[in-house]
Amino acid sequence: MTPPDKTPALEIRGLEKTYQNGFQALKTVDLTIQTGEIFALLGPNGAGKTTLINAVCGIVRPSAGQIQVCGFDHVTHYRNTRDLIGLVPQEITTDAFETVWNTVRFSRGLFGKPRNDAYIETLLKRLSLWDKKDNQLRMLSGGMKRRVMIAKALSHEPQVLFLDEPTAGVDVTLRSSMWDQVRELRETGVTIILTTHYIEEAEEMADRIGVINHGELILTENKKSLMKKLGKKELVIDLAQPLTELPASLAGKPIQLLQDGQQLVYTYDTLQENNGVAELMDELKTQHIRFKDISTQQSSLEEIFVQLVGQA
Repeated sequence: MTPPDKTPALEIRGLEKTYQNGFQALKTVDLTIQTGEIFALLGPNGAGKTTLINAVCGIVRPSAGQIQVCGFDHVTHYRNTRDLIGLVPQEITTDAFETVWNTVRFSRGLFGKPRNDAYIETLLKRLSLWDKKDNQLRMLSGGMKRRVMIAKALSHEPQVLFLDEPTAGVDVTLRSSMWDQVRELRETGVTIILTTHYIEEAEEMADRIGVINHGELILTENKKSLMKKLGKKELVIDLAQPLTELPASLAGKPIQLLQDGQQLVYTYDTLQENNGVAELMDELKTQHIRFKDISTQQSSLEEIFVQLVGQA
């Protein structure tokens, strides 16, 4: 059975999960992810990220709501949806005494896929695991084991890949390499949904950002639009001569005197028609305050995330 054409990779409507102890892990989540997207789901510990992934992957049974994967309902077409999904969980769970090759090939067989050694070879080469194919997993580093988990998840050729904290415990160099590999996967047509605590990871890779907190999806937004809409911009002015204090005419404005009086930082909203920058420059000229350099900097995604969660 092949998935319908031109349908979202994932469509979630009214998804809820309440456990027997009364804890509501998910509260009416609605989410649509288009085919070929890299979607980053951000949230603090206990926000509901893993519960949401597990519900889509059939590990957790939702209390209410509907999930469709490439147009297939996760209940009535359970086998189809599972065939379409690959999952890389947070925990590394493998047979320590098995080889990389056998581990990945066995995972493919679990989904009833016919043997395809050429595909497994290509997959291992793509993930820089080919030279480790005969190594037992206990001989691999944590980062290499994480790559094996990705290879296992891709062994049955899924169209949607979930990465739950994919670079947890991975060093910076290997993390950057894995980001490149994720982008390459997207180029092959795989839709990727990742959760991460490394917000720079989402900023680097994602097309769209979702923020979940206390089981509620409080925002989904194109990454660039989100940073433009919620990000503050700062005008950084390096002074020719240090100031001991701000002039009275600048009191009450969103401006700070930093670096032992050698720098002024003015914060403004990029969406406001009159951002006050021209008036500030006129006032500096009136006060005979000279500067030697001027630059701007934008809020990071991390600052926006903290702001959103704090508001929620």
